Amino acid sequence: MFYLLDTHVVLWFLEGNHKLSPLARTSIENPAYVKFISMASIWEIAIKLNLAKLQMEIGLDELKKEILQNGFELLPLRFEHFIGLSKLADIHKDPFDRILIAQALCENLRLISSDKNFSQYKSLDLLW
Repeated sequence: MFYLLDTHVVLWFLEGNHKLSPLARTSIENPAYVKFISMASIWEIAIKLNLAKLQMEIGLDELKKEILQNGFELLPLRFEHFIGLSKLADIHKDPFDRILIAQALCENLRLISSDKNFSQYKSLDLLW
């Protein structure tokens, strides 16, 4: 199984936050599964840190180490993802969430997210 983690899921997992569902946590912890983190999530985190809309005990350099130590793979942004994005229904307004949805659909990844708006995309394979 191949998963893409929503930005909040990455942060919740790394900080051990109880908001992460048990199913999401066990799926993320399963070493047989491949877990991706989008570079769009890293971009979102960097922006929110800069705007002081997000507080983290570690910096981005340490975040990268944590991501790699936990066996996550970084998913780059590719032109095909933006083609997919341009074809998405205008249900969700958040640009970072929209690119994650497009990436999940383009790469045939199951998206782990607690975002209720994601379920409106019927072709999206969602786990929570």
